[in-house]
Amino acid sequence: MQIIKLDEQQFLGKAACTLSEIVTKSYRSLTLDLLQKDESTGSNCPGNFGVLTVHAEEFVSSKTASELILRCSDLESRDLFSRSDPFLVISKTVESGIHIPICKTEVLKNDLNPSWKPVFLNAQQAGSKDIPLLIECFNFNNNGKHDLIGKVQKSLADLEKLYSLGQGEYLFLPAAVGHNHQEKILKSQLFVDKFCESVQRTFLDYLSSGCQLNFMVAIDFTASNGNPRLPDSLHYIDPSGRPNAYQRAILDVGEILQFYDSDKRFPAWGFGARPIDGPVSHCFNLNGSSNHCEVEGIQGIMTAYASALFNVSLAGPTLFGPVITTASQIASQSLSNNQQKYFVLLIITDGVITDLQETKDALVTALDLPLSILIVGVGGADFKEMEILDADKFEKLQSSTGRVASRDIVQFVPFRDVQSGEISVVQSLLAELPSQFLTYMRTREIHSNS
Repeated sequence: MQIIKLDEQQFLGKAACTLSEIVTKSYRSLTLDLLQKDESTGSNCPGNFGVLTVHAEEFVSSKTASELILRCSDLESRDLFSRSDPFLVISKTVESGIHIPICKTEVLKNDLNPSWKPVFLNAQQAGSKDIPLLIECFNFNNNGKHDLIGKVQKSLADLEKLYSLGQGEYLFLPAAVGHNHQEKILKSQLFVDKFCESVQRTFLDYLSSGCQLNFMVAIDFTASNGNPRLPDSLHYIDPSGRPNAYQRAILDVGEILQFYDSDKRFPAWGFGARPIDGPVSHCFNLNGSSNHCEVEGIQGIMTAYASALFNVSLAGPTLFGPVITTASQIASQSLSNNQQKYFVLLIITDGVITDLQETKDALVTALDLPLSILIVGVGGADFKEMEILDADKFEKLQSSTGRVASRDIVQFVPFRDVQSGEISVVQSLLAELPSQFLTYMRTREIHSNS
């Protein structure tokens, strides 16, 4: 193979773009003008230097999804006064031996012979059909410390074989630490009641066919943030230009999502403050307007935020219900107009909410709408209630009328974890967005045009 030495080649020009500019095009192709820079001035030289066409292609294998209905029999009860509340966690085993969770079922109450709703695993999640998957059955506990009931390790090919033969696989428990004996085989079994493969539309299919992600933001202006004029405040605007936690969250998330929004006009609100000569508002337009809530671009959000800090008085309490309801109304209006839009609301807060049940009610109502909610917790407060809203670790949300959430639309990340370098705020916040988006589209049988 011949290696090309770039320093021996003639430079024709260069072009730059973001990945989002390519994948949102109808045929995932983007043609760019080649540019050359004047070395003396640093500016682009005038002239025609040709064009460069970039095409993005998604592997077809990544669109293949396996649909499984899983069932267990004769589970052991782990609760003292009732039967277990089982759920499954499916993890992929990577080369290092670490297990990466890729799917979780719903929790079934008081059931020792549970049959869960269908789960979908695509090739991107599970890898090839021969890669081992760890399937763990847990008993749900409200404190988030769930008891392991038993587990099995099977590949998708193994699970398909269990389905075709109509056989079950016995669950086992690992040997106790310090004991040399083998795993304990249980009487409980895992069955595969359905296994089928199909090609499904992906997140990119919807984006390239014209579906847009509309970004919205809501900022906490409660007094617990501290006086914005003092350096120890979470709202302090550093004269050096170093962004505070609120500004960083807006920039990190907004600069990704803005490329999937054609008009780049973003609704922006504040909550928990007293506007000039007015009562405390739990949802006010960040730009100070009484008529419209939109600002121009990410810089428009930053400017409106900085201005609002000096035009409102920080107050309280911390309520999420009003801003979620307002965002839901926008999503509902878009839905009624048959627009191909999906809305993403970013809420940045420093404290514990005082309207937990009202927030749950607003979230359960929003399940029927094209809406996901990202929450960033800044400061050192106890964010346990935020984790309750994010159903990853806790029970599914239930409204005051008894309706149980059919899907998870909330993702919560404490900013202190980001600052410590443990996680990336963008990766953590946006990790679940494609699956939340696809769950909404598929359950409502909304198909992309590609």
